[in-house]
Amino acid sequence: MKRSFSIHPFIAFLLVSVAVGIIFGLPLKSIAGSLEKGIGDIMSALVILLVCGAMFGKIIAESGAAQRIASAMIAAVGVKHIQWAMMAIGFIIGIPLFYGVGFVLLVPLLFSVCYSSKISPVYAGLPMLAALSVTHGFLPPHPSPSALVVQFGADMSLTLILGLIIAIPAILVAGPLLARFLKNMDSKPLAAFVIEERPATELPGIFNSFFTALLPVLLLVTAALLTFLWPVKGAAIDVVAFLGSPSIVLLFSLVYAGIALGISRGMSMSTLTAHCISAVVSIAPILLIIAGSGALKQVLTDTGLSQSIATALNKLPLNPLVLGWLMAAILRAVIGSATVAGLTTAGIMTSYATESLSSPSFMVLAVGAGSLAFSHVNDAGFWMYKEYFNLTMKQTLLSWSVMETIVAIVGLIGVLILNFILH
Repeated sequence: MKRSFSIHPFIAFLLVSVAVGIIFGLPLKSIAGSLEKGIGDIMSALVILLVCGAMFGKIIAESGAAQRIASAMIAAVGVKHIQWAMMAIGFIIGIPLFYGVGFVLLVPLLFSVCYSSKISPVYAGLPMLAALSVTHGFLPPHPSPSALVVQFGADMSLTLILGLIIAIPAILVAGPLLARFLKNMDSKPLAAFVIEERPATELPGIFNSFFTALLPVLLLVTAALLTFLWPVKGAAIDVVAFLGSPSIVLLFSLVYAGIALGISRGMSMSTLTAHCISAVVSIAPILLIIAGSGALKQVLTDTGLSQSIATALNKLPLNPLVLGWLMAAILRAVIGSATVAGLTTAGIMTSYATESLSSPSFMVLAVGAGSLAFSHVNDAGFWMYKEYFNLTMKQTLLSWSVMETIVAIVGLIGVLILNFILH
């Protein structure tokens, strides 16, 4: 009997970092320092963002705001346009919630709607999942794009605005358009994955739900537009910079959500605290993966290997945005994790991106798009989709894997077009 072997990405990153340091001549006494510096540098910029983002998303889910948003969207468009409703729900919910949370939260609701309306779950679900995937790979404050922003030294607000522009066509093509060809795909979700909805009387109001869920995006976009359109001077510059800081935005949004969706609706502080603790536990593996990627990046930098790779890549006749996308896509196919693929690519491409004078925000989006490509059996999302929707391997490859790859390709095309227009 064959025994499977696996190792946690954090440990793998550390071991590879040590090995790279030894092989490429980094003094033994310096290796530990490089690991610590790399982890410290990347986590110092991301801990507040990711932890507050996770807590914020948990409150959105546990308060019933996510269910209220979903119900309101479906009621507004009716069953005839269920695809568009689910796509919009996935996009709105996907901005504050991590992919796994959004998936588990929205899929049971999707199954209930499809069961009552006799619509294929694949037909109605792909647009929603495409939206969740795009927000996960393209848009801050999600872990991978947020970490890529730090790695490439990009502007968070600008990356968010450009990501929103690119996200729309990617979702439309990979969602409603692809689903038209899969309308008759047979899917009978397992009963265990269909849960009861909470009574409407227990849910927060529509405005409260929408406004709170979208508050981080509204604040970041507002700050970016003010800086771009209004010549801020003097002390106002510091105020706008403070209010537009992603960490401050998410901290403020978290406090607001705790009050508007929690305390003001009778949720005790102990319950609110328990939800926040649960959120941090759920993202701990992601924090470790990002920390490990920071260690590898620092070792690559300290050994000079990163610069050597950048010099070698500079000789290839490829647009740096295409090269970043391709490298992330290959790593995604091999590794399975979009986050690991994106961060590993960033560690290699940082010096090259700087030398090639590519816009940092476009590099973030190109690598983020590539990290979503070619999802298959080594990706946890692949199996979540297969098991929840009760599909065969062939059906999963034809729907999920194709959807993820289309998102990645359309995302790259969008990046190249915007880069051409703006440069």
